[in-house]
Amino acid sequence: MTDQPAAESTTTITLDLWLDVVCPWCYIAKRRVQAAIGLFERPHDVSLVMRSWELHPDLARGVGGPVDHDARVPGESVAPGEQRVRVEEAAVDHEIRFEWSHAVRANTFDAHRLCALALELGGPALQSAMVERCFAAHFTEGLALDDHDVLQRISAEAGLDERRVAAVLASEEYAANVRADEEAGRRFGATRIPFLLANRTATFTDLGSVEDYLAVLRDVVTEKA
Repeated sequence: MTDQPAAESTTTITLDLWLDVVCPWCYIAKRRVQAAIGLFERPHDVSLVMRSWELHPDLARGVGGPVDHDARVPGESVAPGEQRVRVEEAAVDHEIRFEWSHAVRANTFDAHRLCALALELGGPALQSAMVERCFAAHFTEGLALDDHDVLQRISAEAGLDERRVAAVLASEEYAANVRADEEAGRRFGATRIPFLLANRTATFTDLGSVEDYLAVLRDVVTEKA
């Protein structure tokens, strides 16, 4: 990938980032992609959309219990206990706080449905706020993201319309959106998350640095120039 600036191009860029709101690496990836957009020559020409991906789709709602965040590191195996250290080191520059002992196991399907609602109601900006609120609820506050009372409250705090949220939670609305995201991710080659797609062509799997993501942006416009 090139590190050359791309200020002369007129190409607009859509970034699709597949993530789960209980994945610490996805939390960091989201912040790093946003940092890369901020460093890009034309940040207003970039749109970042979060796409649904469930790490534990078969987990029953309301199971609760502690989360084993040492279970997986993208692309590699590490000794038990090392993943938390690596996550915390990676998160240092991004103002993310992990309260590991507070995290509660939860099925994230309904949370993803509300993130899809946020995208429809307020575009990528409102969706980003909802995703951030979910991350904080899980990793910092120890809230169960499959509890409808929790989802109702944090959605309102993120800026979503409370009546629409209640209606969605009482129905199957946006379930098709979640399934479509997951199918699209697989179609584009995703086997794990975080997974980034730029203008439906350039892909980046696992956690990259801010510089990696900035290079993806510049590569896209260079190729289109």
